[in-house]
Amino acid sequence: MSSLRGRFLKPNDEGFTYDRSDVDQTSGTSFVFNPHVSASIEKQRERLPIFAVRKHILYLLEKYQTLVIVGETGSGKSTQIPQYLAETGWTASGMVGVSQPRRVSCTALALRVSEECGVPLGSEVGYSIRFDDCTTQGKTKIKFLTEGMLIREMMADPLLRQYSVIIMDEVHERTLYTDIILGLLKKIICRRKDLRIIVCSATVDADHLFNFFNSDNSSKKEDSAYILTVSGRTFPVEVFYKKDPCPDYVKGAVETVIQIHKQEPAGDVLVFLTGVEEVDTCVSLLQEHTASMNSTSSDIIILPMHGSLTNSDQLKACQSVPPHIRKVVVSTNVAETSITIPGVVYVVDCGFAKLRWYNPKNHMEALVVTPTSQTSAIQRAGRAGRTRAGKVYRLYMENDYEKLPLVTPPEIVRTNLTPAVLSLMSLGIENMLRFDFPSPPPARNVISALDELYALQALTDQGDLAKPIGQAISEFPLSPQLGKALLASGEFGCSEEMLSIAAMLQVQNVFVRPSSKVQQSKIMHRKFEVEQGDLLTALTVFTAYLQHNEDKRWCLEYFLNYKALKRASQIRESMKKQLLNFGVSLQSCKDVKTICKCITAGLFTNTAYLSATGSYRTVKSNEPLFIHPSSCLYTQPNPQWLVFHEVIHTDRCYISDVCVIESDWLLELAPHYYRRGVHTM
Repeated sequence: MSSLRGRFLKPNDEGFTYDRSDVDQTSGTSFVFNPHVSASIEKQRERLPIFAVRKHILYLLEKYQTLVIVGETGSGKSTQIPQYLAETGWTASGMVGVSQPRRVSCTALALRVSEECGVPLGSEVGYSIRFDDCTTQGKTKIKFLTEGMLIREMMADPLLRQYSVIIMDEVHERTLYTDIILGLLKKIICRRKDLRIIVCSATVDADHLFNFFNSDNSSKKEDSAYILTVSGRTFPVEVFYKKDPCPDYVKGAVETVIQIHKQEPAGDVLVFLTGVEEVDTCVSLLQEHTASMNSTSSDIIILPMHGSLTNSDQLKACQSVPPHIRKVVVSTNVAETSITIPGVVYVVDCGFAKLRWYNPKNHMEALVVTPTSQTSAIQRAGRAGRTRAGKVYRLYMENDYEKLPLVTPPEIVRTNLTPAVLSLMSLGIENMLRFDFPSPPPARNVISALDELYALQALTDQGDLAKPIGQAISEFPLSPQLGKALLASGEFGCSEEMLSIAAMLQVQNVFVRPSSKVQQSKIMHRKFEVEQGDLLTALTVFTAYLQHNEDKRWCLEYFLNYKALKRASQIRESMKKQLLNFGVSLQSCKDVKTICKCITAGLFTNTAYLSATGSYRTVKSNEPLFIHPSSCLYTQPNPQWLVFHEVIHTDRCYISDVCVIESDWLLELAPHYYRRGVHTM
C-alpha cells in the first residue's frame, strides 16, 4: 500500500466523486483523496523552517501591501505560504496565484500541495502552463502558473481581479518575464489596494526590491513593503574540485557518477549539464555503463530532467525511490532552484550553463554555453545538503571558481525583447523606455524589438499595436515569427501543416541516436529527410507518426523519440483550438512550395544567403553563419537561400531548423522589408 500516492474516501462519504478530475494525469491511475490531512503530513509541515515565521507572514501581509521573503533553499516557502493563506481565509475573495519561472516547478509544486491539502490535483489546487490548464473554474483556490501564463492572464484582466494574493517565486532567476511582471504588479497595486504581493527568492538583493516597491512612497511616512528573512534547513556540503582541466564535461560527469555509485554510501545523485542534447547523451552513456557493471540494473535508476519532457516524465525525477535504489537525475539548470528533488546527497556540477544572448547590432539571438556564476554554483551545491550532509563534485579547478562572475546577468539585459515588448504593447504599455523595470533593459534592445515587430506588421506606422494581427500574434504562446506564420497559413491554405511544424518546434531531440546504433539510426532517419530542410523534415516525421496511429513500436523501429512526438501532438491540439478562435480555417495543402512560402511569411527576418566563401551570411547584418551538423542539409549541396528558426553559438554561429526558400519570395511576401540588391542572384 505504500506505493499508492492517494488517500481514499468511502463511496458514502461527503465529497466522494468519480470523474475525470479524479484521474492522476501523470500516471493514468484512478484514485480519490481523503480530505483530512494525515498527522504525518502535519508534522512534516511543522518541521519546515518557514513554519516558525507563519504568524509573522500573516501579520505583515495584513499591514503591508508587498512582502519580500528571502528564504534559503529548503525553507518550504514555495509549498507552505500558499497553504497558510488559504487556511486563514485569503482565498475567500480571490485565488492565491503562485508564479514560477518554469513549468516543471509548476506541476511538481501543484502536485505536492494538492497532496498535502488532501484534494485532487486540478480542483482546489491546480496549475496552468503553456498548452495545459489543470484548474477548475470557480473551484480552484491555489493556482500555480508560469510567468508567461500570468502575463496572458493580465492581457485578459489587467487588474487581476480574480486574485487576492500574487506570489512571485524564484525571483532570483531574473527571467525576462520576472522583471516585466514586477513592473506590472507595481502599477496594479496602485489601483488595487486590496491586492497583496509576496516576492520570494533564495538569493535576491532584498534591498533592491524593497526600494523598487517603495520608490513611489518617498513622500509617505510609512513603507508599503517589508523584508522578512527565513533561515533554511541545510546540512554541511563538502566540495571537491578537479586537479586538472576537464576536456569533456559530459564524459567527466558519467565517470564521476560511476565512481560515486561504486564507492559512496547510499544517496541519490544530481548531475547538472547545459542542455537537452547533453542530458540525453549522458543518460545513454550511464545506462550503457550500468548495464555492463556487475551490479544489477535494479539498484540504480537514471532519469533525465529538462523542460522538454512531458509532465509525467518530469515528475518521475521528483518522486522518492526505495532505500536500496540509487536515483541519478541528469538535469539542466531547471533543478538548480526551481524544483526540489528529494534524496539528493551528491551533486555533479559541470560548471557551465546555456544562456540566450542577443546582439542588437546584427539582430541575432544565440544560445551560448557560458560558465556559471558563483551564485549558481552555490545554489547547485546546496541541493546536496537538503536532507543530510552531502558532497558536490565540480568538474573544474578551484582557481577557476574564483574567476567566475558573482551573479548571472538578468535576462532582460541580454535577450531578445521582441516577445516581451509585444506583450507589454498588448497590455497598453506603449512607451517601453519609461516603463518601470527593476533592471532597465538597454535602449538599443528595445528599439531593435520595435523594429522587428514593425517588420512583422504587428505595429502600425504610428507605433501602436496593429489590430487584429498584432493582438492575435501576442496571444499565441509562440515566438512572434511563428505566430505570424500560423496566422498567414489560412491565406496559403496550409494551416494543418503549419500547426504540425509549429508544434514540432516546441519539442527537442525527436531523433534518437543511441551510441551503440549510430549508423543504423542514421539510415532510418534519412528516410524522413527532404531537400527543403529541417522544418519540412519535421513535418514528414510528424505526418508519418500520425499515419502509424502514434504507435510507440513504430517510433522505436525508426529511432524516434515517442515521448517528444506525443508531446508535439498534445501541443498541436491546443494550438489548433486557438487558431480556430482567431477565425483561421483548417486547410491542408500538399504543395511543398506553398508550405515553404508560408514559413517564409513568418521567418523572413531570419534569412541567410550562400556567400562566395561557402558560408552563409545574414541579409540584415552580413554575419557569417554555418548549417548545424544536426541539420538534414549539413551533408547536402548548399542551397542559395534559407530561413532559419534558431542560432546556436559554440565555436561558430550555427543555424538550425532551416528551410530552403527562393529569393523572389522575400520581395513578394515582405516588400516593406527587402529590396533587390547585390545579394540576389
